[in-house]
Amino acid sequence: MSFFGEKVFSASLDVLDEIRAYVSAAAAHTSLEKKKIYKLQLSVDEIATNIISYAYQDREQQTGKIYIDAEFKTDSLSIQVRDQGVPFDPRSKLEKGQETVSLSVEERAIGGLGIYLAITGVDKYEYEYMNGFNVNRFEVYLV
Repeated sequence: MSFFGEKVFSASLDVLDEIRAYVSAAAAHTSLEKKKIYKLQLSVDEIATNIISYAYQDREQQTGKIYIDAEFKTDSLSIQVRDQGVPFDPRSKLEKGQETVSLSVEERAIGGLGIYLAITGVDKYEYEYMNGFNVNRFEVYLV
């Protein structure tokens, strides 16, 4: 097991390209196929966007932080995304996304699909609220 250094980002839409680059750089140290790297980037991007948009709304004139690190195992790559915003378990919105997928395009409401795609786009997703942090873990298998 080895780690790809933690990086701290301001919770601002301006950093999404940097977050995607971090995920891409971590994945470059693996044998992941491009399709899995793309899905991992989308998953992390969706959760980061939700953190930026909602986690720190109650703070006045203070931008929150997003902490990201990667862990390499023999058979997988894990990306962990943490924030100290309002506690929020994205899995609570999973059912809405599943319902959205079952509707025709004309019947779908805006929203709800991103979290569903983020969680189902990786091999394993976990969430926990620990020591004042929302902790989102994305894992993709190398084989």
